[in-house]
Amino acid sequence: SEAKPPKEESPKGISPIKAKKTPSPADAERRKLRPGSGGEKPPEEPPFTYQLKAVPLKFVKEMKDIVLKEAESVGSSAIFEVLISPSTAITSWMKDGSNIRESPKHKFIADGKDRKLHIIDVQLSDAGEYTCVLRLGNKEKTSTAKLIVEGIS
Repeated sequence: SEAKPPKEESPKGISPIKAKKTPSPADAERRKLRPGSGGEKPPEEPPFTYQLKAVPLKFVKEMKDIVLKEAESVGSSAIFEVLISPSTAITSWMKDGSNIRESPKHKFIADGKDRKLHIIDVQLSDAGEYTCVLRLGNKEKTSTAKLIVEGIS
């Protein structure tokens, strides 16, 4: 049992930490040659970098057009829905190219990867092109659909 403490205090326990901070060129070469030596890296690093590459920004389910007949639709509500990935992405909504703010008229619902735009009390003026903008870091994706309110002739 006496052999244990010296081992921890010996330079052996210190040098790998130093090597990690300032790898010498020879050290870097040795790492290239021996792929197995990748175990020297802190364990949390590879999964993290892998995760970033493995999660493309995308719409799992795109928006669909909504067609409403004026007579039945006035006063009812319309819901645009998308499924996004990853759930950490930020969604914002636009109508005919301008941003929609949340209001009694427009409710934004975010539940994990499920994002909805709820248009309450639909009027003829709500017809138009709606876009969901998905942002993550410097990437951006959009999904667009129309709200069509058909007039009764």
